[in-house]
Amino acid sequence: MTRRMVDIDVPDLTGRLAVVTGANSGLGLGLAERLARAGAEVVLAVRNPDKGAAAIARIRAELPDARLTVGHLDLSSLASVASFGAERVADGRPVDILVNNAGVLAPPRRELTEDGCELQFGTNYLGHFALTGHLLPLLRAATASRVVSMSSLMSRVGRLDFDNLRGERRYRSWQAYGLSKLALLVFAREFDRRATAGGWGVRGYAAHPGATVTNLQLTGATHGGRRVRLIALRNRLMYAVPIWQQVSTGVLPALYAATSPDAEGGGYYGPAGFAELGGPPTPARLPGSLPDPAGAARLWEVSEQLTGVRYPT
Repeated sequence: MTRRMVDIDVPDLTGRLAVVTGANSGLGLGLAERLARAGAEVVLAVRNPDKGAAAIARIRAELPDARLTVGHLDLSSLASVASFGAERVADGRPVDILVNNAGVLAPPRRELTEDGCELQFGTNYLGHFALTGHLLPLLRAATASRVVSMSSLMSRVGRLDFDNLRGERRYRSWQAYGLSKLALLVFAREFDRRATAGGWGVRGYAAHPGATVTNLQLTGATHGGRRVRLIALRNRLMYAVPIWQQVSTGVLPALYAATSPDAEGGGYYGPAGFAELGGPPTPARLPGSLPDPAGAARLWEVSEQLTGVRYPT
């Protein structure tokens, strides 16, 4: 029995500029390809420019006329984030779509960014918080621009412990990952609230891909070269369970948030299937650990302090 193909209609994006982080593989590559297929010019914001170039070659093998460029961006370095933002601002081109997608997943031992933050919180969340702030003038210069932040089902295990945001007191890899993805979800909703109140002309969205097969499940767990063969075998056994979907389907909630006229600002989208593991996009269930408005405002203030990036008041 074959599975029914799941897809969505994407409007014509000719003349639009999109920036996708982590676009050299997995969900980021899939999103870059779909946005380019709809006519958008896409900046692949990646840590390794060679891998970004290989990703462009892969997309152009099927879309020879795709308008694609590589931008160097290391989200674990606030200096790199600022440099990328300065380059885009100097270019001056308004940004219509920003997809905060790149991430690190559950390295077995606590590691730090060059700015002294726990690697997952610093890369997955703080790097994207800073990036969005640096690109905000270009997002505001566009018409009806969107910022989509990629959360995860694992946000449900995250907790906003303001005394341990950077894992100083204890480190548990999956809880730290869940925290980073919960923070991204909180950011997306708070960004939309502030953008709407401030008349920025930008809307914020969040999405999660359900259970999607990507190389993130290998590169995070084997970070530093540990247990590569063991984790690869575990993943092959895990993927044999028929709950997993491929990237082409996993990108749909974020693609819907980034492009659909029916997506609501501040919305959170995920797969419509069983337990939100797979299927077409639909509004997702918010985690029970989602903080109240005061907690969201506190996270925002702490994030400005940790990144040095200030948003309009």
